[in-house]
Amino acid sequence: MSDGVQTGTIKTRIPARLDRLPWSRFHWMVIAGLGTAWILDGLEVNVVGSISSRLAEHGAGTGLTAGDVSGWAASLYIAGACLGAIVFGQLTDRLGRKRLFMVTLTIYLLGTVLTALAFSPYWFFAFRFLTGMGIGGEYSAINSAIDELIPAKHRGRTDVSINGSYWLGGIGGSLLAVVLLNTAIFPVDLGWRLSFVLGALIGLAVLFVRRKVPESPRWLFIHGREREAERVVTDIERQVTEQRGGKALAEPEGEPLTVRQRRTVPLTLILRSVVTMYPRRTILGLSLFIGQAFLYNSILFGFGNLLSVYFHTPSGNTPYYLAVFAVGNFAGALLLSPFFDTVGRRPMIAGTYLTAGALLIGTGFLFKAHDLDAVSFTACCCAVFFFASAGASAAYLTVSEVFPLETRALCIAVFYAVGTGIGGIIGPQVFSRMINTDSYEQVFLALGLGAVMMILGGLGELAFGVKAERESLESIARPLAVADDSRSPGHPQSSVVATA
Repeated sequence: MSDGVQTGTIKTRIPARLDRLPWSRFHWMVIAGLGTAWILDGLEVNVVGSISSRLAEHGAGTGLTAGDVSGWAASLYIAGACLGAIVFGQLTDRLGRKRLFMVTLTIYLLGTVLTALAFSPYWFFAFRFLTGMGIGGEYSAINSAIDELIPAKHRGRTDVSINGSYWLGGIGGSLLAVVLLNTAIFPVDLGWRLSFVLGALIGLAVLFVRRKVPESPRWLFIHGREREAERVVTDIERQVTEQRGGKALAEPEGEPLTVRQRRTVPLTLILRSVVTMYPRRTILGLSLFIGQAFLYNSILFGFGNLLSVYFHTPSGNTPYYLAVFAVGNFAGALLLSPFFDTVGRRPMIAGTYLTAGALLIGTGFLFKAHDLDAVSFTACCCAVFFFASAGASAAYLTVSEVFPLETRALCIAVFYAVGTGIGGIIGPQVFSRMINTDSYEQVFLALGLGAVMMILGGLGELAFGVKAERESLESIARPLAVADDSRSPGHPQSSVVATA
């Protein structure tokens, strides 16, 4: 069969069967195997943020300057992530979730080990780029797999919490750097290398857990592998029933989906579904991703240098501040996550973006007035990012659930790449130039710019947000393969989703 040719038509209740499952050890296994991708990313970024001043010191063996670390190294890592997201995102939709989330983690492991061996700026830049490619691929493969395996009523809380677990890696990276930057224990040119090696060891452990996570049954039945999808779902139901002491599961709700299967979905159909069918959701995804990417990648990559330049914080103490900053971020995502399923997506996403923007403007004024020291500045950042982390996590949730199944991984990849390309590559370049001027006015303008981008994201959610809480993925966005005479559960009119 050629790409995109219909291979058969089936009726299936697999989505409803997955959504009606109670929470179980299976779902914890999915989180352990897949959700750890964000911990690894947080470890990577925060390790570099913590050791940024050490990398530029004489004797570190890299030849890097402070501007190289917060500027070029940060931007190339993000550029690699953008390219990896696009390349592996399309492959994830074509070849399956599981195959790609194994490949992308392997690329991450290779990149981070080779980074530890860096002996020149160009080597460091090249393998930060490769590491970024692995992480970018992880985002598209992992988010799509998680959303397709987690029950609808738990999807918001799970996604926001998992994306927020990035900051567990941040805490670990920061505290790890405290030990590794201690020159009484490790030489100047060794400690920072070990931080990357330890990150690779954690990734290797995750790789073994991940092997137990099944392929997405939703992806399987769309691509003509309904028997395999049936086996996967039946096995999950068996595990859940055994954990409930043999108590029978509730019957799935709604009518079966009539699906016209394809081995692959043509790229033209994927692009049309995003641009033509869902223009408002496209604008929404871009506004959320650009806002959070600009804010995070600007401030996080330069946080250590900011403390050093303006508050004269010794490089060995920087990790302590970053660890506190990371705790604030993780606490926000964890504590606010339940409200995304109860209060709702639109009020929570808009509220977190707008609140974070307003608090950052206030922080900028205090900074400009010289009313902050290293401790109070970090406390202000914790308050800002308590809300920003939940909002940023919900950006990934949004683009993962508001587009059709066949386009899910690629949509995550495109929005991540475009948003992060604009906010994550330009942001660190602009911000690093501003904070290295020793000008409080320039830092104020940089913080203000980040605040404006977050506020615009919040306004985008108010204008274009989708009511997706506790709804099945198929009712939020009907799969492209669903036949015209079929209606998704809870969504009787297909024309509704085509114009949202």
